[in-house]
Amino acid sequence: MSIRVQVVIAWPHRFELRTLELGEGATVGEAVRLAGLGHEAEVAGYAVFGVAADAGTRLHDGDRVELLRPLQADPKEARRRRAAAGDGGRR
Repeated sequence: MSIRVQVVIAWPHRFELRTLELGEGATVGEAVRLAGLGHEAEVAGYAVFGVAADAGTRLHDGDRVELLRPLQADPKEARRRRAAAGDGGRR
């Protein structure tokens, strides 16, 4: 039996997505490798539908594997800068 999953990586104004058919019991690592998106150097981690995962996480039919990129700025520090600029920390 096979399962169908999506592997996606996103940037501010674009994304790349691959849909794969894998064997039952496939893992995040296998899906990422087979998707061949070629952005491994940019990946800081993985998630399945927004929930943190690792390469050994087993996938289920319909899952979406998200390749997470490193944060551009520390959220706490960005909030402090906005507060210091006088907008109360709001965007």
